[in-house]
Parts: sequence; structure tokens; C-alpha cells
Amino acid sequence: MSVPDYMQCAEDHQTVLVVVQPVGIVPEDQFFRIYKRVASVSQVSVRDSQRLLYIRYRHHYLPENNEWGDFQTHRKVVGLIAVTTCNSVKEWPQTADRFHAQKEVYGSTLYDSRLLVFGLQGEIAEQQRTDVAFYTGYDECPDVEKRVEDFVESIFIVLESKRLDRATDKSGDKIPLLCVPFEKKDFVGLDTDSRHYKKRCQGRMRKHVGDLCLQAGMLQDALVHYHMAVELLRGVNDFLWLGAALEGLCSASVIFHYPGGTAGKAAGRKPNVSQPADTGKRHRPGALTANGISADTSTEIGRAKNCLSPEDIIEKYKEAISYYGKYKNAGVIELEACVKAVRVLAIQKRAMEASEFLQNAVYINLGQLSEEEKIQRYSILSELYDLIGFHRKSAFFKRVAAMQCVAPTIPEPGWRACYKLLLETLPGYSLSLDPKDFNKGTHRGWAAVQMRLLHELVYASRRMGNPGLSVRHLSFLLQTMLDFLSDQEKKEVTQSLENYTSKCPGGMEFITLPDGVKLPPVPFTKLPIVRSVKLLNLPVSLRPHKVKGMQGQSMSTASPFIYSPIIMHSRGEERCKKIDFQWVQGDVCEVQLMVYNPMPFELRVENMGLLMSGVEFESLPAALSLPAESGLYPVTLVGVPRTAGNITVNGYHTSVFGVTSDCLLEGLPGVKTSGCLVEVIPSLPRLQLSTSLPRSAHTPQPLSKEELSSSIAIQLFNGESQQLAITLENIGTEDIETLEVKSRMVSTKEKVFGEFLSWELDEALSHLPLKPGQSVTLAVSIKAKLDFSGQENLLQDLNDDGISVTGLPISSPLRQVLKPRAETKPVSGDSGKAEYNHIKTLEAVLNFRYSGGAGKVEGYYRDVSLGVHIDVEPSVFFTRVSTLPATSTRQCHLLLDIFNSTEHELTISAKNNQDLVLHARWRSKWTSLTLKVCRSPTRRLCSSPIPNSWRRSDSTPRAVRSTASWESAGTFHPCGARGRPAWKEYLTS
Repeated sequence: MSVPDYMQCAEDHQTVLVVVQPVGIVPEDQFFRIYKRVASVSQVSVRDSQRLLYIRYRHHYLPENNEWGDFQTHRKVVGLIAVTTCNSVKEWPQTADRFHAQKEVYGSTLYDSRLLVFGLQGEIAEQQRTDVAFYTGYDECPDVEKRVEDFVESIFIVLESKRLDRATDKSGDKIPLLCVPFEKKDFVGLDTDSRHYKKRCQGRMRKHVGDLCLQAGMLQDALVHYHMAVELLRGVNDFLWLGAALEGLCSASVIFHYPGGTAGKAAGRKPNVSQPADTGKRHRPGALTANGISADTSTEIGRAKNCLSPEDIIEKYKEAISYYGKYKNAGVIELEACVKAVRVLAIQKRAMEASEFLQNAVYINLGQLSEEEKIQRYSILSELYDLIGFHRKSAFFKRVAAMQCVAPTIPEPGWRACYKLLLETLPGYSLSLDPKDFNKGTHRGWAAVQMRLLHELVYASRRMGNPGLSVRHLSFLLQTMLDFLSDQEKKEVTQSLENYTSKCPGGMEFITLPDGVKLPPVPFTKLPIVRSVKLLNLPVSLRPHKVKGMQGQSMSTASPFIYSPIIMHSRGEERCKKIDFQWVQGDVCEVQLMVYNPMPFELRVENMGLLMSGVEFESLPAALSLPAESGLYPVTLVGVPRTAGNITVNGYHTSVFGVTSDCLLEGLPGVKTSGCLVEVIPSLPRLQLSTSLPRSAHTPQPLSKEELSSSIAIQLFNGESQQLAITLENIGTEDIETLEVKSRMVSTKEKVFGEFLSWELDEALSHLPLKPGQSVTLAVSIKAKLDFSGQENLLQDLNDDGISVTGLPISSPLRQVLKPRAETKPVSGDSGKAEYNHIKTLEAVLNFRYSGGAGKVEGYYRDVSLGVHIDVEPSVFFTRVSTLPATSTRQCHLLLDIFNSTEHELTISAKNNQDLVLHARWRSKWTSLTLKVCRSPTRRLCSSPIPNSWRRSDSTPRAVRSTASWESAGTFHPCGARGRPAWKEYLTS
């Protein structure tokens, strides 16, 4: 016997073997349909008896194994069921001959046989025969199972008769010597009359009768015969048969202790529920039933009397296997005994002892095995190791079996079988093809072995001609084993992946294997690695604002309670995710990712975009190139929401090395995010500003550049006006229906006279609603009127030679001592600027509030702001001051030296004085100003109203010649608080 039956278990010793085979040409699918129905009759309760007969079916059985039927009767083919197709009467004789020829193969051991004929009709089919059953078709055979039961009962009758015949003690007859095939030549010429020979014959026959009793359902009798056989065979050192007797004893004990069987759930035995447990007590020991068959007397005698304990079963198995090991030709018997012992130990949960039996089975030499037999052997070893919980060892042998499928000696390697077996090894190496299992914490298993196995899967799938599988496994290797790959291995794997994806790009679809296994997609969440995700607000000029009167309308009033902990809890969870700003339908929105490239080379990421849900969203993909092992690198992904509602950022999608990935944030445990849910409000119009004056980079403080759409900066002389034309263009998709303009000063301490910014809005409002692409112009007048007087008292006290004055009276402490009556001379522009430069600043913001479209209906609007920065210079300077002796007690004369700092002519006029015309950048010579005085009761001079500050009333900067009017703004006091002349204080302007 050269081919072991790896599926055998201890309870198979109780079964009778029936072979079911096709005769002639029978469709394979039809044959196995009938075979399954026949095999469903696995146990039969004998009529008028309390015994069960168990049947083991095989559709293929080597005749050479049948020769070992005397050694162990469960290996003997005692029944044959042939299935054939016969469509005409002419074919019947040939079919019958084939059936008889098939019986001849197992003729020496057959108890009975049956032929199932399908398709034959007519007189022959109407004949009533016990050994042949005729059916018109494979679908018209309702009584197949009943005929099989009748067939099994006939086998039982023959079995019982043989048992009784062999069990009867006939001392006068000579007991034949039962032999195994390889022993026959060794017993030639032995003395058959010796006592040793007779004991050998008796021992072997006792063992044989024990097998028959076990098959016939008489467990206790079998135990008795096995014990007797062990004693007899031990005395004559018949080790091979002694081992068989011990194995029979173990099998009978296992059947007693484990009535459910040891072959597992799939092959577990059905409990006999058709009769009560005390049925046997109604019969006397040895009594015959109505049909002359005695019942099993084990219940009355007590089965535990000769039964081995669970511990003794294993010891006897070890002893039997050691005896088998003495014979080279008994390797198959030894191997099968090891398998049976392992199954028993698995039931007993004694894994370490079971592994010893399996280790012994590995080294049993069975001679030259075919590649198919080697594959079967390693596969069974793998299943047995898995049965006892040695999962990694099981995976090892299954992987060996997979490699055996593609051995060089095989002319046509079975790459599909290899791939299937490799997939089955994954659990043993703590490896799953679902990348989600690798996000749960610490890596499990040996990474080096896992990478080797994944490489083998890639190669096997490529040899199968399935590049899509190769891409999926290689992607899985790169994603899950990235931390364990060296720099060189990373380069090699990525190069291989690019080669595969050039023929078959990788995607996010499930791959279904032929056996129904589905391979999940593998997103590249580590290429690149994302550390944080942040939703960005819209630019300040595009941010929507809610009308204050309508803010309360959006609040939920579903609950009548002021406080509810359940509601507050749910709202708290929502706040943890929801962002406190809004996006606008139709506007570009941004999400910033901080990414990191772990590869030792430049990483090119293509088609990177956002994955959104909740509203219709158009993602605008981007492409980026990350340097090798870069630090955190900001990447901004953009898109446009096309509808309003709540939108959720689910993740992002990429294309790396030809593999498209959908990376979900929930699968990235290390990602930091401030929230993923944001509200998208209905669409609003967009307004763009452009001005007639050039833009400036200057930003009014404390505002930021983000708060302004643009800024302008101009320089004016005090009192000068400037016209600003602002063009308002609708660059959005919605009509601008409302428009409001406001201005405000920003952080100024200067005193401004009149309106700084003024405009007429009616003309612009008449163009509303402003369609997309249309524009309207708004004229804004800028007028600078500031007070430059009294900022610093830089004049010195009068002296005999004159007085000290400053050329820069406000902005600088630089002083200049001028002698009285100096000659008038022109002052150059550059020197004038350096000498008299004094600038005051005005800053303001023009705010345009507008709305329209569906957003206006919901109460939203937008703001756009324009920054205005004005540098104001004084128009005139009083550079020198002096007085003339008074000629009257009612008036005095003041001499002023006036400088025109503008680029234009201007006229200086004072009350009761002649107008003075000054050219651009020229200083006037001493100008006399007459002051009227009166005496007070305190003998001090009191002034009549004259100017204490000079301010320019109008100006036309671009005119060739300008006139300016100057008038008094207060009361002149000749004497100050300390007795000094009071005019010193206002002349600083």
C-alpha cells in the first residue's frame, strides 16, 4: 500500500467500505449528483436490531489497498455501486459486461453490488432485479436512497454471518494464517504445526474477529477480542499485527469516549436518536432477534470494563506506531496511525503531544511519491497543525505545498493552485489582505516572512496572467510594509509597481477571485503621509455675513425645554466637527493638508483632490512633487460646491505610481483636524473694485491686508481736493441687487474740517440689479482740511536782534535762527522739501456691502473694503516773524515771512489787508500785518479778531495759477499768560 488515506480517523475502523464508480460514459456532473445522494446514507439502523452500520464511500480506491483488508477490515471493499448510462436495448449487453468486469476488480472481498442504470426503457427496464435498478433519467430516481439502504442491509447480513463464522471456536479446525501482502513470501516453508505458529494464527484471527465485531456494531465484543489478540501476539513478538491490535483497541475506545467522532464538524457522526438508550436492556445477553441477529450486549456488560482511558489511548497509539516503524513496508499504516492519534489529541486539547506525532509523520519515508501526493501530504499536515492550534506551522507546510505545485519537475506548473494555497497561508502568518487591519496598532507577525509571502503572491499572480492581482498585492506590500523596507527595497518595489501599472492601472474596486474571495482596495495613505487637515475660510472680501435681524431665524426651536442634557450632548458632538464659518455655493473652497514624503526619492503625486459628501461638489485636482524625505509640506486642495447644504470632508484621492487611491480620514488615526463639516450657503454675487488711482501696498493700521480688497495712497496739500473714480464690476454669476457704501476713519488724532470722503450713490443705485459682467462707476471726492497750528511752541523769546523761528515747526525739532530784515530769495524745490517738510496722515476705509441671488433670500451679504491713505502737507509756512514800533496806541504792525510749499501759485488774504500772491516754491519778503488793540482795565492790550491759525479755504492743484483765501479763526491776544506777546503762539502754523 503506497498511497495513504490522510482523511482517516479512528472511527473509520467501525465503517464498511463501499466504492461508487461510473461504468462507461457518464457525465461527470450527473455522476457526482448521484454520488452525493448515495453518500448521504452514511449510517443505517438494521431492522429488528439495535445496531447501526456505518458506511464509508469512495469514488476512487486503489485495488492494491484492498489487499490489506485482512490486516484491517475497514480497508476492504465490501460493496460496489456502479452508475451507468444506457440509452438503448442494444447497449445493455455491453453495459452488463462492463459491470461484471468492474466487480472482478474487487471480487475477492465484495459482499454485494448494485448497478444503477439511467436512460434505458422497455422490457429489460421492467424486469425486477435485486442487483440492478433502472431509471429513465438522472432526474427521475426518487428511490435511490431507499435502494442504497436495502443494499447496506444485505452487506450487514453477510458481515454478520462472517463474524459469527470466525468467532465460533472450532478447535478441530486449523486456523488459517492471515497475512499482509509483503509477508507471504516470508512464511514459505514455516513449520505450521509449531506452537509459536498456532499462537500467531490465533492472535491474528482474534484481531480480525475484533475488526468484524467493531464493524457489526458490537463494541464490547470487539474490545474483548482486541485484548485477547494483544496478549497472544505479544507472546510471539508479532509486532506488526500487535500494532494493529493495539490500534483497533484504541479505535474502539475512541468510539466509546467520543461518540461524535474525531474528524471534525464536517465529518461528525449523526447521533442515533431513533431508539432510546436502554433499548438493549430488553434483550438477554446473546439472545437472537426475530431475524436471527443478536443485539449488541455492550450495554448490559458495561463498556468501560475493557475500554482504555483517554490517557491510555495515546500511550497505546504510541506503542502501535513504534511497532509499525519496525517495518519499512508499513509506512502508510504508520502515517495513518499518526494522523488518527493527532485527531484524538486535538479533541483532548493536548497540542504539544499532537505536534510530536505530526513531527514523526513528517519524517516517515513513503518511498518515491508523485508531486500530487507530496502536495496532498503537505496540505494534510498543514490542516492537522491548524487543528491543534499551530497556525504558523500550518502556514509553513501549506506554503511548502504551494511551492510544490510549481516544482521544476512538473511539466505544467499549477500556478492557480499555488496562488490559492498561498492565500490560505496568510492567517497563519498574521497577515490579512485588508489594509484596515494594519491601522489597529502594533504590527503583528514577522515582517520579513510576510514580505516574502507577498512577493510570492505577486509572482504567482503574474504567472497566472492576472496583472491586476499583481498590482493589488504589490500595492498592499508597499502600503503595509513601508516601515520595514530598506531604501533600496523601496526603489525596487516602486519600479516594479510602475511597470505593472503601465499595463494595468490600479484602482479602488474590489477584485473577486474565482473561489469567491474578494480582495479589498488598498489606498496609499502613506504616500504621502498626511499629518493634519484644515478647512480654510474664504478670503475676507468673499466671506458671507448674516443680516443681524435674521440670525435668530436659523436657530432650532424643536425642543420646548430651556435645557436638555441629551440635546446639549448632541450639539456638543456637532460642534466638535462643524466649522464656525461658511462656504458659498459656486465659490472656490480650500482645504489645507500637511503632508510628508517618507520615500528616499522625489514623490510625484498626480490627480490629488478632495472627497466630499453632503452636497454636489466639483473637485479641482492638483499635482505636486515632494522632495525626498521632506518635512511637513503644506498642500492646498480646492474645489467648488455646486449646491447648498452641509458638506463633509471625507478624505482625498491621489494617483501615485499609477495606482488611484481614495484615502478616507476615518482610516487615518494619526491625522489632526479641527473639524470636517462646514455649511455651504446659497450663492452670492462677487464684486470687484478698480480705482482711477494706482494701488498701494500700504495697509491702514490696525487693519490687515486680508481685510482689504485693495488700497490706494495719495499725497495732497492741506485744503486740496482729489476726485477718485471707483469701478464696481460684477464678476460672479448672480445679480447684485443691493449696494451700500460707508466710510470710517482709522486711528487718526488729527482734527479734520468738513467731510473727508464724500460721494453720490444715487447714480450707482440706478444701475441695479447689476448683471454678471456689468460694471458701474462711483465718484468719490477726497478733501483734506487739517489744522496745522499750535502743535509745538518752537519760537524763542524776542530779543534785540529779532526772534528765532523754525523752518519745520511741527514735524522736527530742527531750528533755524534767521536775522531780521533778510533779503528775499527763491528757495529751490529740494531744499524746500528738506527744510520745510512736514506731513500729516489720514487713513480711512470705504466699505461696500452688497448682496443678491439666493444668498440674499437667506439673509446673507458680502463686504468689500478699499483702504485710503492720504499724506497731507501744509500749503504755507510762516518762517520769520518780527514787529515794527507802534505808531499808535490802537494798532501795531506784525511782519511775517511766508513760504509757498506747493507747486502752484496761491493768494494769501487777510481781513482788512491787501491780497498777497505767492509763486510756487517762493518765500515772500516781510509782509506787514496791522493789528488793532485796545486797552483793558488791567492795562493790557486786547486784540481785535485776527487769525491765530491759517488754513487754506480752496485749492485747484492742477491749475496753472491758483488763488487761496486765508481768514482768521480766533482772537488775537497781544500778551500771553506770562506777559509775553501772544502772537508767538499761533505763528507756529
